[in-house]
Amino acid sequence: MAGLIYGLVTGVLFGFLMQKAHVVRYEKQVGAMRLQDFTIFKFMFSAIIVGMVGIYALAGAGLVTLSVKSTVLGANILGGVLFGIGWAILGYCPGTAAGALGEGRWDVIPGIAGMILGAAAYAEAYPLMKRTVLTWGDYGKITLVDVTTVPAWLLILGLSGVYILLCVLFEVRKA
Repeated sequence: MAGLIYGLVTGVLFGFLMQKAHVVRYEKQVGAMRLQDFTIFKFMFSAIIVGMVGIYALAGAGLVTLSVKSTVLGANILGGVLFGIGWAILGYCPGTAAGALGEGRWDVIPGIAGMILGAAAYAEAYPLMKRTVLTWGDYGKITLVDVTTVPAWLLILGLSGVYILLCVLFEVRKA
């Protein structure tokens, strides 16, 4: 039960931050896809850095255990292509679509219906996909730390530096 409460609280907080950063706006989504507005990229990079620091801090304190999923190229490529097509057609990704609905943007309802139908179709196709796509390019449970052999905190520090540099470059490009 506590896990559900934590999930609810962090979900509401994340939705609030998305709304405050205006990343749930259609114009921001299209601007990101056209590489004209970098607000969404900065928001995503921030979430990734905060997530990395939080997860590794909690794991280091012994409060959570890392549960890494297998890296499967077939699933990642197919999922990425479908995600990108859906984002391009709808103008929202799944998270920002939910946030936009929360703001009362009714234009997102067909997209959310499509997400629900897509999830149902995936559930029906899962037995077949488990034997095919979900086995293509299975590299097992690997992380960047495993691949690079760089200690986790050093990797996090390096990626944070890259993030800061990208933010500076985005701001310079905007000027």
